Amino acid sequence: MVAWQVQRPGPMSSKPLTQVHIERPEPASRELLVRVLRCGVCRTDLHVSEGDLPVHRADVIPGHEVVGEVLALGDDAGERFAIGDRVGIAWLRETCGVCNQCLRGAENLCPNSRYTGWDADGGYAEYATVPAAFALELPTGYSDSELAPLLCAGIIGYRSYVRAQLPAGGALGIYGFGGSAHITAQIAIADGAEVHVMTRDERARDLALELGATSVQGVYDRPPVPLNSAILFAPVGDLVPPALEALDRGGTLAIAGIYLSDIPSLDYHKHLFQERQILSVTSNTRADARNFLDFADHHPIRVTTPEYPLSEADRALTDLAAGRIAGAAVLVP
Repeated sequence: MVAWQVQRPGPMSSKPLTQVHIERPEPASRELLVRVLRCGVCRTDLHVSEGDLPVHRADVIPGHEVVGEVLALGDDAGERFAIGDRVGIAWLRETCGVCNQCLRGAENLCPNSRYTGWDADGGYAEYATVPAAFALELPTGYSDSELAPLLCAGIIGYRSYVRAQLPAGGALGIYGFGGSAHITAQIAIADGAEVHVMTRDERARDLALELGATSVQGVYDRPPVPLNSAILFAPVGDLVPPALEALDRGGTLAIAGIYLSDIPSLDYHKHLFQERQILSVTSNTRADARNFLDFADHHPIRVTTPEYPLSEADRALTDLAAGRIAGAAVLVP
């Protein structure tokens, strides 16, 4: 099969990805083999490729927003899925199920968790495998390209929105407006929130207004009203102080990314006093995924998905790194 491997992690200009022809994988016990129909291009793939995240698997195939068709079932794969079903493969690939975190419903914090496209090969390929227990049933009414970004950008955005603890009808600030943010804004608006977007990209500002944002401004600009909550999607630690300054008393800043550059020194009275707080977001649980995909089944989400052929996966990541993608890009085998 055709696939892309991260063979030399580094800046996209150094061409860290290599296109290869390798044997098609076979499903292990309790796994599904899927034919990849679409794979979203996520910023986490960029962090894996550029070496922002440590190498967990040498020559890994990135990609964890996979819409696929089940081709084969491994032994003991269960009865949830049958050959021919359309399924989703997301970032969270496996957890131990027996640690304190798993037992209390926080499997996203499992110390033995494994991730698609980082610990195991992902969807920048023609075929992929997934543990059946972590494969996702997909909502109806969406194309394959529209579904792919929902499987990480949507799920992580949903968890970030929950972590931001926005009160009903409150004002939410969104810093950075890429794949996850443009979905999260729609979740918040559907929930009755007032959304204010801070981004440097003019196309992203236009998209935010089209989707119903109340205001858009530069990434370091102060929003027009005090924010009850904010979500930082841009992996830029320098944005933490201005985001905290924009919060009203008692406000929460949720940091959505798996990677963030260093945060500057904070002034306690200026940034944290009056019960402002910072909460990180770590992966997601399967319950998060089910809750979000159920939401998407009942609240149509507009997903902006420029498509790239699988043969140009490196160009897609290069465009993402350069800020040339509005919305969420998708690879088409």
